[in-house]
Amino acid sequence: MAAETPSFVLPEMQDNPDGSWGPSTSQIPTQYKDIPYAPYSKSDKIGRFADWNEIEARGTTRDGGAAAGARQTRRYREGPAAYGAGGPSAFSYTHAEDDASFSLVDNKNVPAKRAGSAFNRGGGRGGPMRNQVGQRGQPAQRGGSQQRGGGGYAGGRGGNRDYIGRGGMRLGRRGWRDWEKPGRSRESSIPIGPTWNLLEEIDFSRLAKLRLDVDTSSTIGTYGKLHCYDRTFDRISTKTERALQIGNKIRYYSTTSDDPVIQELAAKDTATVFATDAIISLLMCASRSVYPWDLIINREGNKLFFDKRDGGGFDTISVNENAADPPAEKENKDDINNPADLALEATYVNHNFSFQVVKEDQQLALDHPNPFYGPEETDPLASCGYRYKTFDMSVNDEEDVKLCLRTEADAFLPNSQGGKNDLVSIKTLFEFDSRAQGAGGAPDWRTKLDSQRGAVMATEMKNNSFKLSRWAVQAVLAGAESMKIGFISRASPRDNTRHIILGSATMRPMDFAGQLNMSMANGWGIVRTITDLCMKQPDGKYILVRDPNKPVIRLYAVPENTLTGEDGEEEGEKIDENDEE
Repeated sequence: MAAETPSFVLPEMQDNPDGSWGPSTSQIPTQYKDIPYAPYSKSDKIGRFADWNEIEARGTTRDGGAAAGARQTRRYREGPAAYGAGGPSAFSYTHAEDDASFSLVDNKNVPAKRAGSAFNRGGGRGGPMRNQVGQRGQPAQRGGSQQRGGGGYAGGRGGNRDYIGRGGMRLGRRGWRDWEKPGRSRESSIPIGPTWNLLEEIDFSRLAKLRLDVDTSSTIGTYGKLHCYDRTFDRISTKTERALQIGNKIRYYSTTSDDPVIQELAAKDTATVFATDAIISLLMCASRSVYPWDLIINREGNKLFFDKRDGGGFDTISVNENAADPPAEKENKDDINNPADLALEATYVNHNFSFQVVKEDQQLALDHPNPFYGPEETDPLASCGYRYKTFDMSVNDEEDVKLCLRTEADAFLPNSQGGKNDLVSIKTLFEFDSRAQGAGGAPDWRTKLDSQRGAVMATEMKNNSFKLSRWAVQAVLAGAESMKIGFISRASPRDNTRHIILGSATMRPMDFAGQLNMSMANGWGIVRTITDLCMKQPDGKYILVRDPNKPVIRLYAVPENTLTGEDGEEEGEKIDENDEE
């Protein structure tokens, strides 16, 4: 008997000519004709079958606001809702009873925790606490933060509270009406002329991805004279503070093109790019800058010269530039805490501190005298040493891209082992008023510097990331073995003429750069990228500008007579002659 042949019949397929998922409206099977259809997509997320957290909180419930907040947090965590979930669904289940009447009753006593989160250690909202600390200048109140122990919240119910971290450091929190404040609009450091030609625009996100390893460097020569650092300033504390003295010494901050040594080296074709450590450190840390700045770039043949602009405020030191709420421009001219006056005051403090902390009777003469100190000068010369170095920025053996850099050191320390003397970089951090607007949530140095040095330094690294990164880079480029950072504060918060030294800290440049998350490889990548952009252009003058309100730097090609006073006067005379004719 022959075996029966198996048969297989394909089921009827419903083809949708529109190409979308789901049945076509013209080909709906009869058994599904009156059943509503919920659209979906392959990429949709499948929700939970039973989600008790999705119970809609009614206005009558006590925890309605908390439930809404939990739903919002869950939406951010789980991503966007499924396709079609926003519309009415016939498949959704509707409770027969009102969910507002549902409540969970738990009569168990929750034991108090001695350690835990800031909320547990800070006490209940509005509840009584021991060792309470109220707002600054006010008595202790309910809902305040604990004085002993970890974190908490300062302020009572409904107040603008600041988070208090371990050790009592005030980390700061934006106010509840800060979104109503108008955004700060800064002006450019230099007005953009109508004849300027925009060549390139680079945002900070692109700068952060650049990388170049530069390990080869050589010293061409050393110039100037250094004084020995006075180690007694390392033992200063808030209890043994010293007054900052005003010095009458001369120190030069010449730009690249005005340096006679660099002019000689350029004539000998020592390198391709010429700059100073202050300019290169600015480029390396450009992505951390907030305030606007500009640089002048001159291309002459196959050489590039990076210069600062006269009168541009390049050598001033900013204060709390990277703070969440930096010092604001005030319409009141008598206010001494505006950014411009604070920068001048911080620069003045930094110069005088470097003059005071050295021993003039112990000097170290370098190979050559100071190239800027002429015979007609009568004022004493400050302790400063210049080291001219070359760095090889070539990517391969076929190209030759070298950077000639003038680096600076502020003092020296005798080597305890009798070897080569150590170079020292001296800088200062400045406190104007811990209670004023723009202080960046910094603690009061007079009460916290000795006991919480790490917290004070962490706050300064956050509020002055750009400035400190530049200083660390300059010390690394100069080959300094240590950095001395002084903590200078006003003798009175309302007096910007008298200052006191509260302490100092010693840092190793490479370690300090690592703490600031500053990558030297990324900095060299930025310098090489800007160099390549300028080398593609013809001979002429170019200006690199940091946008005042956007994280962008722009390269402009400008006429040769731009920012030249003599040429401007000549043009004015020609215009007058034409008018007379």
